[in-house]
Amino acid sequence: MTPPNSATGPLHGPAASAGRADEDGHRLTERPETTYASAGVDVEAGDRAVELMKSAVSATHNANVVGGVGGFAGMFDASFLKDYERPLLASSTDGVGTKVAIAQQMNIHDTIGWDLVGMVVDDIIVGGAKPLFMTDYIACGKLVPERIADIVRGIAEACREADVALVGGETAEHPGLLGEDEYDVAGAATGVVDATDMLGAQKVQTGDVLIGLPASGLHSNGYSLVRRVIEDAGWDLHSRVDEFGRTLGEELLVPTRVYTGQLLELLDNQPGAVHAMSHVTGGGLSANMARVLPTGSIGIMRRGTWEVPPVFNVLGDLGGVPQADRERTWNMGVGMVLVVDADRVDDVLGSFSGSWVLGEVAEDNGEHSSDSYYVTGAKGVDGGAAILLD
Repeated sequence: MTPPNSATGPLHGPAASAGRADEDGHRLTERPETTYASAGVDVEAGDRAVELMKSAVSATHNANVVGGVGGFAGMFDASFLKDYERPLLASSTDGVGTKVAIAQQMNIHDTIGWDLVGMVVDDIIVGGAKPLFMTDYIACGKLVPERIADIVRGIAEACREADVALVGGETAEHPGLLGEDEYDVAGAATGVVDATDMLGAQKVQTGDVLIGLPASGLHSNGYSLVRRVIEDAGWDLHSRVDEFGRTLGEELLVPTRVYTGQLLELLDNQPGAVHAMSHVTGGGLSANMARVLPTGSIGIMRRGTWEVPPVFNVLGDLGGVPQADRERTWNMGVGMVLVVDADRVDDVLGSFSGSWVLGEVAEDNGEHSSDSYYVTGAKGVDGGAAILLD
């Protein structure tokens, strides 16, 4: 048996016979050159992607952005913070989750950027903070410049909608870790609010009114459940669904509504009217509502106050998803909830098209605590409670 370290052994194979000798007579094996490109990373493609996205990114920049596109770090002039009495910086980071799998299957990539921005900046506005700037990160199996540019263009468009500067980002090619058509996205943003203007449980009072803001659809949560339902049912993403008036895939890719721009106007035009906000993301309506209420209070929301969009009932019925599971997974058509001073309800309703009275804040006297829909202590917050009632 030939030893493994022999020139004709399995570690070298037939190529060894074509080798040459160095000056000491040792055999050298000829091997093809190993480059970064041959390892699966195309640096030139990355440069092309940057050129394709540069104008969209630059369009989000304002006078506070220093240095433009291409630096190692995004720079933002924060001199205006000197005008704040006690500036509090707010930060948020998030991704889009498994919704990207739908985008990849449909080969539609420009809406995912809107999802990313909505998930990040709308968490910042919840505290009353104005988002200032954002960065993004895209990891992919193979860098296709046009696809990356589509994603970033969506991010930039949504940033402009929210008046947020996109000051930097990173695209990384991960061959062997992700498939050629696979990618994932993440983002982070920073905002600021003066301490006296911070919204939250500390401002909420019994008798405050809950105002719902309509969602654009599923937004970016619960897609693992969505994908399981359509997989089990054998539905094709390209099939038209009459209830949607478009294909299943198109409905599932409706981008997350970005509320920040309109909410900043509301806070400026109606100071003191809004006491708290809840961004309805993972965990559904009740869990996210309970996070922004003080201990001893309960947010009572009534299902009959709004019409649930068809996508939730179609998918829920298709998969036999229990009502409780639907409501703790999906937003059910409510993308944001505002906790409003009872005397200012009409002002707020008139400022936000499509909004409605969803319920109210009451003292939690234990009346609903045994109800299966009663939620408290959600997301690790030791706060109030929330419940959905018929």
